[in-house]
Amino acid sequence: MSAPVVGPHEGLDDRALVSLVVEQDGQALEALYSRYGRPCLALARRILTDEQFAQDVVQEVFLTVWRDAARFDASRGAFSSWLLSMTHHKAVDVVRREENVRKRRASADLLDVREDDGPQVDEQVWSTLRRERLRESLQTLPDVQREALALAYYGGHTQREIAQLTATPLGTVKTRMLAGMRTLRGRLDGVQGDGAPLAEGARRPGVRP
Repeated sequence: MSAPVVGPHEGLDDRALVSLVVEQDGQALEALYSRYGRPCLALARRILTDEQFAQDVVQEVFLTVWRDAARFDASRGAFSSWLLSMTHHKAVDVVRREENVRKRRASADLLDVREDDGPQVDEQVWSTLRRERLRESLQTLPDVQREALALAYYGGHTQREIAQLTATPLGTVKTRMLAGMRTLRGRLDGVQGDGAPLAEGARRPGVRP
């Protein structure tokens, strides 16, 4: 059996690949897709619960990288965090768009039961507030803590997977995530409502080694 072919960009770090994409290097984009395509698809699939929509979102994400790679600011965090955050935002946009379509198609007789939806709407608003506050608080963390938590919260990765993705010892990843979670809990104390967790994904980083 022949030896595997090593691509010309094998071994380059994310920042180097992004710089090449800015110069319209298609192979650099392929290298980034090979590295992060599956995590992005897994995240989009989990948000959308629809395979075709998820694939469309990932395609749009990497088209955005191809067209606007210069928008990535390495001083604000890791490329993986930026990419997964973009995937999250675009997938949520699709959910909202589809929800608006369903609302427009809804029958007028649904207005009769609108009062019964009050608690559900309140919970959705409260959940949105927590998510927005979480994103804001993440930006205040040190880069290494933010990267680890973003990979866990947005990408759904375990601590072991994060260690592999970031080439960091597992123990260091656990320490960074624990420190980041302690900081986040302190800053999000006021938006936890009735004692519910600040977000469903926020517990996972600490319990999925």
